[in-house]
Amino acid sequence: MTAPITAVERIPLDVLFGNPERTSPHVSPDGRRLAYLAPVDGVLNVWVGEVGSDAFAPVTADTDRGIRAFTFAHDNEHLIYIQDQGGDENWRLYTVNLATGDIVDRTPFDQVQARIVGSSKRRPNELLIGLNVDNKQLHDVYHLDLRTGALAKVVENPGFLGWVVDYDMQVRGAIRPTGDGGREVLVRDTVDDDWRIVVTFDAEDGEMSGPVAFTRDGRSLRLRSAAGSNAARLVSLELDTGAETEILSDPQYDVLGVTLHPDSWDIQVATFVKDRQEVVVLDDSIAEDYATISALEDGDVSLMGRDHSDTTWIVGFDRDEGPARYYVYDRTTKQATFLFDGRSDVNAYELAKMEPIAFTARDGLEVHGYITFPVGVERSNLPCVLFVHGGPWSRDTWGFAAYPQWIANRGWACLQVNYRGSIGYGKDFVNAGDREWAAKMHDDLLDGIDWAVSQGYIDVDRVAIMGGSYGGYAALVGATFTPDTFRCAVDIVGPSNLITLIESFPPYWMPNIARWHRRVGNPETERDFLWSRSPLSRVDDIQIPMLIGQGANDPRVTQIESEQIVDAMKAKGIDHEYLLFDDEGHGFAKPENRLRFMEAADAFLSKHL
Repeated sequence: MTAPITAVERIPLDVLFGNPERTSPHVSPDGRRLAYLAPVDGVLNVWVGEVGSDAFAPVTADTDRGIRAFTFAHDNEHLIYIQDQGGDENWRLYTVNLATGDIVDRTPFDQVQARIVGSSKRRPNELLIGLNVDNKQLHDVYHLDLRTGALAKVVENPGFLGWVVDYDMQVRGAIRPTGDGGREVLVRDTVDDDWRIVVTFDAEDGEMSGPVAFTRDGRSLRLRSAAGSNAARLVSLELDTGAETEILSDPQYDVLGVTLHPDSWDIQVATFVKDRQEVVVLDDSIAEDYATISALEDGDVSLMGRDHSDTTWIVGFDRDEGPARYYVYDRTTKQATFLFDGRSDVNAYELAKMEPIAFTARDGLEVHGYITFPVGVERSNLPCVLFVHGGPWSRDTWGFAAYPQWIANRGWACLQVNYRGSIGYGKDFVNAGDREWAAKMHDDLLDGIDWAVSQGYIDVDRVAIMGGSYGGYAALVGATFTPDTFRCAVDIVGPSNLITLIESFPPYWMPNIARWHRRVGNPETERDFLWSRSPLSRVDDIQIPMLIGQGANDPRVTQIESEQIVDAMKAKGIDHEYLLFDDEGHGFAKPENRLRFMEAADAFLSKHL
């Protein structure tokens, strides 16, 4: 085996893919306490301590998958987190009493998924939760009393995808799918009134269009809307008159993030994600704060949380040549105090820059992405890993990421392409990916390789393709549809058969199934078409070695998707490696599983590149 050429120290896999040292800081409602995720015996748990103190202690006791999402309750007495079993995504909601340490499962239902619908500082002891107890396809809204534990259904779901809660924590807005893949936005004037449609987004507009929040008085609804424009604009809709006022827009990029003032509910900040994040401050009262914060780091800033008095902020910075960095910011003194790096051990190594790129696809569409080069190595004739994002209605963004850093550290270029169908670039770009799985979406990836070759950056004969979910599907497509392009392929939880993929979706995805039928295909009427776009249909064309990883409990891309193509490769004697994790779902949450797979991927790519 030939070792890759690299000019820097080799980064151990556990430094990049093990648990972070600390991450996800939150401030308590009273501004006195700080919480973050950190390992306990190798498992992520929530730690709590006083702001400004070094004395922190764990308040949760997970010993299996680790906690990945949590928040303080508005009552200042509880902490809330969610957890599933083995990656099945049947999330349960737990609370921790910060005074007594008691941990309570608030949604003790089997095969039921809990979603937080709403909370409010004005109703600190209450929580609204979505639960699919009565109908596995639909989440009804339940009211939870944090003091008594009483759980009561307050809204029956008649077929809605999601809910919008008003300033008084009343469910007054909803999203309903249309039969052609569009969306209707509905409101009711009070909880006793009937639902009425206030706006309908066509299927072409629907991917990035939908409600953001009511105004404080409840008389208007702020929306992202791509109706009548290419990119999703931020608008305000008067509910009585139907009059629409534009708040912010860009001709090419969608408005993505929106931050509200916690009391006035005015929009303070909106963001576009271009090559890097662009923050637009709409509230003059915080303009000085954002200017002060932005001067702290050369990174993309985000407001991650604040206390009820709006004087203590938690801010984070995404950077490309280092891990995320977090600060506590005092708005009274305009002073920021550094908290921690997410992965401080990464700082001991020389990291690579992530550089934005753009090229023209073969049909004239402009495509964006990123390239990460090995440090200290000439940018010429390099081996390359084409790393494909999942979704597909997602996108790669600028900043520190473990996979590109690992790839570059091993001496290979990492190419990331935001192929058509990726979000943030306007609806025309998203819609250009409709029914183009294994076709024009894949062509964009190939055109990205051609661009990198034309620049002299990469060796056309030493290119691997790798990704997870849709990215795993793209890796399988690369191995079956265009095997001459790639030296090898790495698939993480990727579907091999689009028919069985769509037919096996979890029940709570079914209300939105028209979106899949429109954008991918309908198994009931287009089986031949979907089969023609499935890697399993072309197993005989595989000419390159493959590494496949799968979680046995994956509810999105079920185990059969990997088993089908592995069995076919076994029958045909095709070179492959297959790792099945019995305690994982859609991706590998447990660090020991991530590291086991990455050790295999590290050896696999080193051998073949």
